[in-house]
Amino acid sequence: MSPERKKVFNLIGLAMKSRNVVSGEFSTEKAVKEKKAALVIVAEDASDNTKKMFTNMCTYRKIPIYFFGEKVELGRAMGKEFRASLAVLDKGLADAIDKQLKMIQ
Repeated sequence: MSPERKKVFNLIGLAMKSRNVVSGEFSTEKAVKEKKAALVIVAEDASDNTKKMFTNMCTYRKIPIYFFGEKVELGRAMGKEFRASLAVLDKGLADAIDKQLKMIQ
């Protein structure tokens, strides 16, 4: 794994520890709709339906969205089982993750 990818997972872990992440389809969707999400990450191996739903939702509300990692990797970064989607609530952490993800892509 590249150091950039590792850094993204570390930042997700950090956001998780500071309680600035919600994960799972329902919670992520809720955070987006309530405009609490500063950044959304959807697993690359999530269903096309999930990807389309979050893409539309985030584009409409102008929230940055990335397709990054696999469900298992995202879950591990959060100390949980696999997760297909997560929303970062803290603007500062979201910006840091955003910066790392831009370097990768």
